[in-house]
Formats: sequence, structure tokens, C-alpha cells
Amino acid sequence: MTSFRATVVAVLVVLSASLAYASTRGDARAQVEFGIKAAQDGLWREAIFRWQKAVALDPTYAAAFNDLAIGYEHEGQPDKARQAYEKAISLDSTNDVIRQNYEMFKEINDRTSRHQP
Repeated sequence: MTSFRATVVAVLVVLSASLAYASTRGDARAQVEFGIKAAQDGLWREAIFRWQKAVALDPTYAAAFNDLAIGYEHEGQPDKARQAYEKAISLDSTNDVIRQNYEMFKEINDRTSRHQP
């Protein structure tokens, strides 16, 4: 009977951890969606704030880091944009959208850097 109880407890722990992760990802996703709407309305600082909240809630959310990078890029913060893109790629190296965004960022940013005095 003790073995059965231990198994039940282990299953409950795994299930509760899964539910907590799903809730956290859901909260982070809501912040990302809010940030997208803010950016669409031209409220980039609000968008960045929301995407920062999303990555704080779920530091494994590659798409949130990608959006945060776009926000930083838009606001003229290339160092922060590069860090966010690199984090996004480290989390999801097979995501074509993130890779394309990062490659475009590097091309534009590197070209701009070469032409500055």
C-alpha cells in the first residue's frame, strides 16, 4: 500500500507541475497578445513592458523573446534586441520566423554600424 501511495503522490506532483506550467504559459501568452495589440496601436513602450512581463513569467517562451527583440529594435535599442534575439534562438533554434527576424536585424544593424563614423 505504501508503494501505491508513493506512486499516487508522484503522479499528483507531476500533474500539478504541468498545470502550473500551462497556467504560467497562458499568462505569458496573454501578455504577448496584449503587447502585440499595443504595438499595433503604436504604443511600443507598453508593448515592450508586456513582453518583458511575458519573459519574466515564462523564461522559456521563445516567441515572447522574439517579440521583445522586435520592440527593442523598433525603439532603437540594438544591444537589447540582439540579446533578446539570441535568447529566442537559444530556446527554439528551429523556429524559422525567429531566425529570419534575427538575420534581418543583423543585416540591417551591421550595415548601419559600418556606415557610422
